Amino acid sequence: MKKVALILGSDSDAPTVSPAKKRLDGLGIPVEAHIISAHRTPEAAAEFSKNARKNGFGVIIAAAGKAAHLAGALAANTSLPVIGIPIKSSTMDGLDALLSTVQMPSGVPVATVAIDGADNAALLAAQILAVEDLDLAVRLENLKSDMKQGVLAKDAALQNRDW
Repeated sequence: MKKVALILGSDSDAPTVSPAKKRLDGLGIPVEAHIISAHRTPEAAAEFSKNARKNGFGVIIAAAGKAAHLAGALAANTSLPVIGIPIKSSTMDGLDALLSTVQMPSGVPVATVAIDGADNAALLAAQILAVEDLDLAVRLENLKSDMKQGVLAKDAALQNRDW
């Protein structure tokens, strides 16, 4: 199975990104996490993404706040899918990171999830990998079924609620 790279722009992003790691682990997807800065270690970002496919990765998830150029810097150097997680910071409540992540030039696509949307980034990465992995596809279908059952149970509980 292909690995997912979980690239953080800073160690301060770890608490926000941890749901992605937990989700990927729970789905049995190998994850390798690194801290790489688009601005402070641009050579490392380029080197990592240039070699990601050769190193067994199938998807790259990049989490960064503020200027949030990490996902784009990685996407510029690979043909692998890159998913950006804009991280909420004290500046503009993450809107700056969202716009920096989503507004990529033509030819450098980055799939972008919601601000602090680590769980959805992991699920999207899993769905991308599941195109070629039937066992993973079944695990994702089971997860969706479990979510459906959870909503139905909550609806049933609501119907019996004493308002």
